[in-house]
Amino acid sequence: MAAGVPIKSAVAGIANGLIMEGDDYVVLTDIMGLEDHLGDMDFKVAGTKDGITAMQMDIKIDGITKDIMTIALKKALVARLHILEQMNATIAESRTELSPYAPAIEAISVPTDKIGEIIGPGGKNIKAIIEATQCEIDIQDSGLVRIFSTNGAGMKQAKMMISNIYRDPEMDKIYEGVITRVEGYGVFVKFMGGCKEGLVHVSKLDERRISSPASYLHIGDVVKVRYIGSDNGKVSISMVNIEGNPQPDEAALAPAPPREHNDRDSRGGGRGRYDNRRGGSGDRDHRGGGDRDRNRR
Repeated sequence: MAAGVPIKSAVAGIANGLIMEGDDYVVLTDIMGLEDHLGDMDFKVAGTKDGITAMQMDIKIDGITKDIMTIALKKALVARLHILEQMNATIAESRTELSPYAPAIEAISVPTDKIGEIIGPGGKNIKAIIEATQCEIDIQDSGLVRIFSTNGAGMKQAKMMISNIYRDPEMDKIYEGVITRVEGYGVFVKFMGGCKEGLVHVSKLDERRISSPASYLHIGDVVKVRYIGSDNGKVSISMVNIEGNPQPDEAALAPAPPREHNDRDSRGGGRGRYDNRRGGSGDRDHRGGGDRDRNRR
């Protein structure tokens, strides 16, 4: 109860002994080791306030009479209720949270086709989880995974790491990750506890155009990313409009593209130039084109 283990009721136990000389006997309550060694009986009774949960007896004589058994059970009941009263005065029900120091066993079920991925090549993944969490992990072919831990934090971390391996990221969900590579075309980020890695393309780093990711993002930086999909196993993530991420400086921003000029407007319009070249505005007469035509005819 103190460790937060959920049980229905407190359980207490008592050991009764027996000293027998001929037809005379005495039933002892709460015997010690010496009385057990020199006596004729060691009768252990455990239970709650409502009844017995377990019994066990050792005897060194031929048998126990009904009267001896009746006396022993009555003495065990009185002793058990007294002990339970003292226990309940100290703590009457289980604490709501399990102690982080209480040993625990949890079982989770994973898809059978993901078992190999959880184990990893040569057991690489599962060994890394065991080393990081100090848990014992047993994986069955059925997909049942048992985790044994003496540390609540380690248990929680082991479950998360296993879950991150076999579960896919959720669309548009934001994850915390660590930058592992910085390239001109973007950065690679490991997230979901390092079990998934994706590319933040340079166009998904910021709303503004970025020309130099390396000027403000570095390997080992902790960033937040949004999962936006995958293509043939390649994970795509984005850092646009997520608070708390590093902000680009002026050196990282791409210069604005040059403004386009409308040459046709500045030169009087494209159609006029076309007419001048083709003679559509009467230029042939100025160049003597009309006389040449008459001479040919």
